[in-house]
Amino acid sequence: MAVMRLGHDSIANGSYEAHSHDFPGIAYFSADGGIVRTGKHTRHVEAGDLFVIAPGDVMGQAHSGDLVGAQGWGVFFTADALGPETPGAHLAWRTHPLLFPFVHGGATSALRLKVPEAFRQEWTARIETLHHELTHRQEGYREAVSAHLVLLLVGVSRLAADVVGDLRENAEPLLAEVFDVIERRYPEPLSLREVAAAVSISPGHLTSTVRRRTGRTVQEWITERRMVQARRLLAVTELPVSDIGRQVGFPDAGYFARTFGKLHGMSPSSWRRVNVG
Repeated sequence: MAVMRLGHDSIANGSYEAHSHDFPGIAYFSADGGIVRTGKHTRHVEAGDLFVIAPGDVMGQAHSGDLVGAQGWGVFFTADALGPETPGAHLAWRTHPLLFPFVHGGATSALRLKVPEAFRQEWTARIETLHHELTHRQEGYREAVSAHLVLLLVGVSRLAADVVGDLRENAEPLLAEVFDVIERRYPEPLSLREVAAAVSISPGHLTSTVRRRTGRTVQEWITERRMVQARRLLAVTELPVSDIGRQVGFPDAGYFARTFGKLHGMSPSSWRRVNVG
């Protein structure tokens, strides 16, 4: 886990190329100032901005003057920072409920949320405490870091509860509608044509727009949402695999197992055994 200040002094002269990480993180800003480049977007930083950075999210090329006047913190961590019981294998960390906000595809840009003004001092204090614990490493610091990180992620989860609303705020009305349809209807049979009809555009236009804006097809997003729920049910229930398949939109148990296996490299039963015990 790493906590770092974000401001003019935190970026040296010169520039940094666009990059992505294979671990999650957040960037929180307590004051207006500077810009952040996420994906193809350049965003002017405002007080209370919280960027939720999923593994694979592309952070744009950074220049020395980008964060002039900015005041903020970056917090980056691996799943095991939440405790030894947190699934740590490839993809398994996504089943942790506090990490759901970080499962948004990594194809457009970091999710941008807003911390209400009444809570900004509390957010700053929480992150400063994390930084203090990691810097001084006094007895019990590991437990303290884990506890403060959990509270921080609870705050992220609450702010990210309405991801569709965030997409609308960021001028993505079509994507907001598409994800709204997927969220409401993924447990039932759902095709590209049905999503297109629900948002009142042609399947061809929907396909090209969603692929261009997110790097994925509509069907891939439907499958992703179903797999998130399938992993959660495998991790926190003892339901039979066939029942889980039906609950996430796969009435054919064999098709569910084949789809899950293709994406995870093992069957649902094996995944549960390896990642849950």
